[in-house]
Amino acid sequence: MARVRRGVTAHSRHKKVLKLARGYRGRNHTAFRIALEKVEKGLQYSYRDRRNRKRNFRSLWIQRINAAARQAGMTYGRFMNGLRLANINVDRKVLADLAVREPAAFDALVKQAKAALDAEST
Repeated sequence: MARVRRGVTAHSRHKKVLKLARGYRGRNHTAFRIALEKVEKGLQYSYRDRRNRKRNFRSLWIQRINAAARQAGMTYGRFMNGLRLANINVDRKVLADLAVREPAAFDALVKQAKAALDAEST
C-alpha cells in the first residue's frame, strides 16, 4: 500500500485556523496549537452571543417603548395590553422605532390602546 504524506492537508488545516486567528494578540495568532484553542473558544462565544444579542435588543426595545408610553401617561404593560385588545399587531422593534423617530404616530397608537382599555373596562 502506498504511503500517504499529510503535508498538504496539515498545511491547509493550519492555514485555515491561523486565518481565523488574525487580530489575536501575541502568540495567539501565530502558534497553531494556541490559535486552535483561541479560535474554538471564539467560535463558542460568537455562537452564544448571536442569541444574547437578540435578548439584548428586545430589552432595549421594551425600555424605549416604556419610556415613550410613560411620557404619554401609560405604563408599558397597560400599553401592550391595550394594543392587544385593539387588535393592533405591531412588534416591539417597530414600536421602539416609532417611539424614537415618529412620536406622533406612537401617540396615535397610545390613544387607540387607551380607547381599547376603556372599552374593555366598561
